[in-house]
Amino acid sequence: MTAIQETPAKDAGAGVRREALYFALRNGKLLAGFGVVAVLFLLGFAGPLVLEAADPNAYGSQPMAPPSGEHWFGTTTFGQDVFAQFVHGLRTTFVVGALGGGIAAVIAMAVGFTAGYRGGLVDEILNMVTNIVLVIPTLAVLLIINAYLGVRSVPAQALFIGLTSWPWAARAIRAQTFSLRTRDFVALARLSGSSTRKIILREIAPNMSSYLFMMFILLFGGSILIASSLDFIGLGPTEGVSLGLMLQNANQWSAMQLGLWWWFLPPGAGITAVVGALYVANVGLDEVFNPKLRET
Repeated sequence: MTAIQETPAKDAGAGVRREALYFALRNGKLLAGFGVVAVLFLLGFAGPLVLEAADPNAYGSQPMAPPSGEHWFGTTTFGQDVFAQFVHGLRTTFVVGALGGGIAAVIAMAVGFTAGYRGGLVDEILNMVTNIVLVIPTLAVLLIINAYLGVRSVPAQALFIGLTSWPWAARAIRAQTFSLRTRDFVALARLSGSSTRKIILREIAPNMSSYLFMMFILLFGGSILIASSLDFIGLGPTEGVSLGLMLQNANQWSAMQLGLWWWFLPPGAGITAVVGALYVANVGLDEVFNPKLRET
């Protein structure tokens, strides 16, 4: 009897996945967004492996050279190859986005699922913590951390972004969990003696998988924007290369005034392309997962 009941459920789940894949392969926004992200991702992680220069910050003999066959994106005022910095910066940007967005997503799910399912006093305490983190002046906190601790690395930056950017996602997950905890399948799992952790992981979370994936994309893009902003104002890592640091250096050494457009345009376009493509892909995912928005 159990096997007879499980088979239709499995067939229904497979049918939903096939339907989602069918519409995903026909959604222009989704394909274009993920296509741009995939190209930039491959460029960021494969580019540094094939470049001759091991150090993207190494000084060269041709300062302020425009784009050419030797230097595709030109050089800086110190002769540094802008294309080498760009591909290394892309890799750093993706790493910060993945780490920061991943940390924020884990915290948001832990807080949102627990608050939404347990309710009562637990919900009130977690909601209070969420509100406190939501109103913390993150820039002021980072200034204090840099002044007293001197933490200026990519992992530290990603950790800080993840610890401060999760509240809105936790609130959204909490609201979705509130609506799901009263469903029949959750009640049956509760009556069968399943623990809270198993109910959340096996019953509630799978029914929110598409929503959680879309939430991670938004956190990923938001982490990239925050990291780039921090780098631009001089609060980023002191070593390495990122797109935000490229913009900060170009601004510091008056690239715009000197007419070195090839110095500041690639990193600005790279940040815009990655974040913009992620948000376009997110809109496409919304159309795929929401039958009311699908284009037939």
